[in-house]
Amino acid sequence: MKSVVEQLKIIKRGAIELLPEAEFIKKLEAGKPLRIKWGADPSAPDIHLGHTVILTKLRQFQELGHQVIFLIGDFTARIGDPSGKSETRKPLTPAEVKQNAKTYQDQIFKVLDKKKTRVVYNSHWLSKLKIEDVLNLAGKYTVARMLERDDFMNRYEQERPISIHEFLYPLIQGYDSVEVKADVEIGGTDQKFNMLVGRELQREFNEKPQCILTMPLLEGTDGVQKMSKSLNNYIGITEPPSEIFGKTMSISDDLMLRYYELLTDFPLAEIRILHPKEAKKKLARLLVAQFYSDKEAEAAEAEFESVFKEGKRPQDVPLQQLAKSKYRAADLLKESGLAASGSDARRIIKQGGFKVNDAVVADENAEIDISEEKLLQKGKRNFLRVVKGR
Repeated sequence: MKSVVEQLKIIKRGAIELLPEAEFIKKLEAGKPLRIKWGADPSAPDIHLGHTVILTKLRQFQELGHQVIFLIGDFTARIGDPSGKSETRKPLTPAEVKQNAKTYQDQIFKVLDKKKTRVVYNSHWLSKLKIEDVLNLAGKYTVARMLERDDFMNRYEQERPISIHEFLYPLIQGYDSVEVKADVEIGGTDQKFNMLVGRELQREFNEKPQCILTMPLLEGTDGVQKMSKSLNNYIGITEPPSEIFGKTMSISDDLMLRYYELLTDFPLAEIRILHPKEAKKKLARLLVAQFYSDKEAEAAEAEFESVFKEGKRPQDVPLQQLAKSKYRAADLLKESGLAASGSDARRIIKQGGFKVNDAVVADENAEIDISEEKLLQKGKRNFLRVVKGR
């Protein structure tokens, strides 16, 4: 096992906060494998690179000899995590939770070592709590403390509804730490309050309090906003290898270094001496190889070179069926998913970045007939075939 100093350097790479650091060092000095908790509500079926920031850090913990506890919040997903939300989140059905949880597991082991990961479901203990147990838990925190959370306080000041069950969410997440006896909990910066609640509850239940490690929220391919599927600035880990490669090549040089820091173990000094284009290719190959294979990474790079250098189309352009036979150009961009919003679609068209069957579409109001299949192209890299559904 590496020394405490070496472990600390690896663990703190890219992290926002390690609290309390002195306490964490003492845990490492004890020389025993730590129990690292990461909880995720299966609220959506697909994982993108933004989620793998934490997965990468968990894998580093595993390589240092520690145990990862992947806690699937199948019970809490039915409540809906209020973190960062401006309104009450819609709970999922049991069927949605079950399906998403299965998909999560299939995807996380593209990053984590399955043999060094313990998977648990919080319904195993939370579904057994009686009403007096819940009341006892609720009695351990005050409304004033809950309103210290920015999202709750903002909603309270704006007179937006806060449901009572949302106050229970941080307590339940904290109780999960009690059940699994976590030494460390890792999460995004938006989870800091909930993780600190876990420390307090462990004390209440006479356990050693967990340390917390917060990781940053990864910017999307636009380099500005948090990576999100709804903003169409994401790189999904189940996307085709050519898409992962191409999207990675589209990011800025500064963002590339941030991706290296948060998604790889490579020393940044070695990356900085490379030409930015070569460094970016290396990153794209690494990501495709991690989620698929070295062979797929080589093929994706070859396709990228043919599309960009020789002006060829990708080999497999996906086909999407849409509801109508005719669309305004801007609406077609949005409905097909090539643009994140109407304003984004108008911007793309204004900049000359939209083609239909290889012809530039310059008018956002131009009518596009897709009763017969059309080839759409956004920018140099994004291709999609569309046709009216039968």
